[in-house]
Amino acid sequence: MTEPAAVRTGRHLEAQMDLIVTLIVGGLIGWLASLIMKTDAQMGILANILVGIIGSFLGHWLAGTMGLAVTGPARWLVSLLGAIVLIVIVRALGLFRPRTV
Repeated sequence: MTEPAAVRTGRHLEAQMDLIVTLIVGGLIGWLASLIMKTDAQMGILANILVGIIGSFLGHWLAGTMGLAVTGPARWLVSLLGAIVLIVIVRALGLFRPRTV
């Protein structure tokens, strides 16, 4: 039995909103991490989004391997720390250099 069109449309809209929220939150996390690590001059909006999303996954994976189950506002901190770790890794590979003032 197939589901009604309204249910399919609702799920489709929910998936689109999830993607939009992921991009916005990823961009904010990546931007904050780039400010902390002083790589904001080398990173554009796309790099901020990618660093934020991938760094968030990295942070939550690392927290999980340490046996930490993060909930509430601590999730933001773990995401930010993961993005910072990702920038450190990318910087070690020579892709970002610290900004000189």
